[in-house]
Amino acid sequence: MKKMLIAHSPDADDIFMYYAIKFGWVTQDNVEFDNIPLDIETLNVEALKGTYDISAISFALYPHIREDYALLRTAVSFGEGYGPKLIRRKDKTLKRNFKVALSGKYTTNAMLFRIAYPEARPVYMDFLEIEEAVRSGQVHAGVLIHESILTFGDELEVEREMWDIWQELAGKELPLPLGGMAIRRSLPLTKAIAYEETLTEAVKVARDRKEELCDRLVKENLVRIEGATLDKYLELYANDDSVELSPLQLKAIDKLYELGAEHGFYDTLIKAEDYLIPREYTTLRES
Repeated sequence: MKKMLIAHSPDADDIFMYYAIKFGWVTQDNVEFDNIPLDIETLNVEALKGTYDISAISFALYPHIREDYALLRTAVSFGEGYGPKLIRRKDKTLKRNFKVALSGKYTTNAMLFRIAYPEARPVYMDFLEIEEAVRSGQVHAGVLIHESILTFGDELEVEREMWDIWQELAGKELPLPLGGMAIRRSLPLTKAIAYEETLTEAVKVARDRKEELCDRLVKENLVRIEGATLDKYLELYANDDSVELSPLQLKAIDKLYELGAEHGFYDTLIKAEDYLIPREYTTLRES
């Protein structure tokens, strides 16, 4: 039995999109899956090291690991009229060089923020610590991600939506690429294709059995939110558009990489479609 470890973030959308496998609702012959939940920037840094065979990543990280990892088409999260939020205390105003807490150097929101606010002073920390850092005055502002965009305290307010920054930089017709999955290139291609198919099926099953899955995730204390908040959050980041990358989503990722290359975050410009698993290989091999 081959063992395969999936690294993902501990936020509700990643948990939701993976746990149909964990609960045994989706299986793969001769493969035993296990998982490890890690903060998104930890996942990004470990991907740079090549630690895990399959890992969730920020889309903005991918050009840095393109030689060692391929992009998966499934378990993707995009913003569509929403996304991370730049927040501050209601009793404070921001100067041009304000100190800001970001969830990691390689996150998508960090790259877009640094393009939009080149004079701000970033401090990187675990996303769970950002709200308190703003509230306590440790930083002047912070970019909230994951569930915290729905649950932050009343003493804080939104200075700017990252969605608005994205629209200004990329245009008004593209969704905001946030998180995806990557798989190590050194894996045999037929196995990589099979893993992608299994993960895709897991997201489909999660969507089809959403109520049942959510009830179990809450009952087993696997997510930090519940009820209407959990339902709203999953409709934002683990929805039907999360099952498989669409042409529009690929176009949005390409725009993200174009912006990154233009502003010196990448050493070259890439096209996302060139770095997907060539799943047609299975058909050609069997023809």
